[in-house]
Amino acid sequence: MANQGKGSVDVLLAESFKELAQKEPIEKITIKEITDKAGVIRPTFYNHFQDKYELLEVIIWDEILSPAKPLIRNGMIDEALILIFTSIQKDREFYMRASRLEGQNSFADIVRACITRALLDVLEDQEIADRTPSAWLNKERVAQYHAQSMCFLVMNWIQSGMTMSEREMADIYNYLIHHSIADMIQLQ
Repeated sequence: MANQGKGSVDVLLAESFKELAQKEPIEKITIKEITDKAGVIRPTFYNHFQDKYELLEVIIWDEILSPAKPLIRNGMIDEALILIFTSIQKDREFYMRASRLEGQNSFADIVRACITRALLDVLEDQEIADRTPSAWLNKERVAQYHAQSMCFLVMNWIQSGMTMSEREMADIYNYLIHHSIADMIQLQ
């Protein structure tokens, strides 16, 4: 264990946490259970994470959003969406259980914060002020708006049992972001 780097310990703790989540609600999982299953001592956990909710955030970031960022950055939005939905589907049971987290450390809040961060990373080098009708539409608000809509879609997909395919979900998201309420009213 002494020669393992931070990344490998993070992976051990993440895998331990995900396995435990298959058996009990996330809010009941203790740090001791996570570290015992990972084969590390409790202080090791706190050298890496503040709490299990930060660990959940790192799992979402590392396994779902970070791999999708290069696709988003290169304008491959459909491919990024499919990758995101596929990554969630791969750990279906874990994300279905995680989606039940409510309250102060709700899964929806964690997902929304992660998506906002990913979109801000992608927008970092972009100059959007000249492409929006108002300076009020800054990068933060644009990222928050799209994170909110993506989070809504992801949460509903997970909580409805992930019955739609990844491609269908990408198509639904694209349809929604390209059609306003006014468009919906006029479609009738």
